[in-house]
Amino acid sequence: MEKEVNITYETLFEILRREKSRKDLQKLPDTFFIDVVSYLNEKIMFVKQKKDELFDAEEREKTEKQIENIKKILKELYERREKKIIDMALNKSRTEHAIIDTSALLKEEEQLFNSLLKVLNKNRQDIIMNVLQGNSPSVKIEEKEVPKEDVKEEIPKKDTIKVEIKDFVQKFIGLDLKEYGPFEDGDEVELPAEIAQVLINRGKAAKI
Repeated sequence: MEKEVNITYETLFEILRREKSRKDLQKLPDTFFIDVVSYLNEKIMFVKQKKDELFDAEEREKTEKQIENIKKILKELYERREKKIIDMALNKSRTEHAIIDTSALLKEEEQLFNSLLKVLNKNRQDIIMNVLQGNSPSVKIEEKEVPKEDVKEEIPKKDTIKVEIKDFVQKFIGLDLKEYGPFEDGDEVELPAEIAQVLINRGKAAKI
């Protein structure tokens, strides 16, 4: 187990410097995140306690600035380690028998590594391994959902629909090349479903 490190602003800065300057993931204490949370909360509590003390205004502002810088350090540290973990998972997935040293992973980071490796391995098997063997990829592609407003009203499966004419309709030729009409307001007629639906949609008729 890594020797315990006393968390301070200076040690956090040094930890980030090491992570930036070295290629491999750097070893941290097992309780690093817990220790950092405790340290950060102490700083925040200090600011709250000094909020109403006028004589400590300068010290309070200094601590507030330090808290802001600590958060920036932690965010950059996390993102640099995150990138290294992604690279580790990629290397492990691409080379099946590769020996990847995961000893520097914190327990919170092990879950990220294992999840990434699982997804990468599955996609590699489902896509490229199938293609190399002359098979289609077995990845399920989700169909794009069509917005409700783009869904047209379906024509009833019934062959004909009886409607009441609501407005004068001139004689016309239907899709079946037959003549229909003219129809007067109030006429009740049975028409092919496609034609009836067009008249209904245009307000020229109503279904009975």
